[in-house]
Amino acid sequence: MSDINKVCVLGAPADQGQPLVASLLAEGFAVTAGVRRADAMADTPWPDLPAVHADITDADAMASAFAGQDAAAFHLPFEFDRERAASFGAAIAEGARRAELKKIVFNTACYVADRDLDLSAHDGRRDIERALEETGIPCVFIEPTVFMDNQYRLWTRPLIMRDGIFAYPAGPTLKINWVCLEDVAQAMTRSLMTNAADGMHVPLGGPEALVGDEVAANLTEAIGKPVRFQSLAPEEFAARMSELVTGSREVQPLSIYDGMAKFYAFYNNQPTSPLLVDPQDARDLLGMQHTSHLDWAKSKDWMAGLG
Repeated sequence: MSDINKVCVLGAPADQGQPLVASLLAEGFAVTAGVRRADAMADTPWPDLPAVHADITDADAMASAFAGQDAAAFHLPFEFDRERAASFGAAIAEGARRAELKKIVFNTACYVADRDLDLSAHDGRRDIERALEETGIPCVFIEPTVFMDNQYRLWTRPLIMRDGIFAYPAGPTLKINWVCLEDVAQAMTRSLMTNAADGMHVPLGGPEALVGDEVAANLTEAIGKPVRFQSLAPEEFAARMSELVTGSREVQPLSIYDGMAKFYAFYNNQPTSPLLVDPQDARDLLGMQHTSHLDWAKSKDWMAGLG
């Protein structure tokens, strides 16, 4: 068991932070939101949650944010400038060290290899992990594969509902143990409830390895209308993403669209999918209760906000 009670959650208002806050509160943790804006929690289910100013570029601010806390649990925005990503890790690590935290749980929000891949966002994640490890504070690194929730985003869901097409930059044979955000939150919460995972890198996927056609079949059943899978070249995916957000299909270097395309090009080009995870490992380590892709899909209101 663990003696952790007070937990500072960085990124609490974000889409990965909110399931974590809900999970921690359900287990009786005292949660403080580490946020940049004083009103950041106003539009969440917990507008009155205690909050502290947390600037991940400033070690002094992080030390103040973590003061009096037992642990920090967080994800971080993707940063495609590796040096800047490393600076985030250094500031958080220094703040955690000064505050004498008892534990750090970091959700990398992506697959992390045991070596640099010459992909700036990925390699920056490794730099952050290294900085946190060097504090000497027990760390748990939750390393998810790919989020089921990507299928529900406004860059995928309208096409699914309008045209019955699930378009994604995965090759037709790329197997992925898709994982939902609630299960990532569950893994992080359980990492704070036990010492079993201290010092470990925990690859986290869902209970099934699915190719795109199998994802589309589950979506068809959940939504009640035919959905087919369209395998996009990573470059085309990046161009579509850029056009949706910026109005231009031109993909800027070091942009999130360019970075995502490079991630998926790597995944698609490996002889064995890096996004395969044996779910039994997390069950044994953390007592995980995984959510199946079909159950996740059936839990969603696919027309929400689409008119």
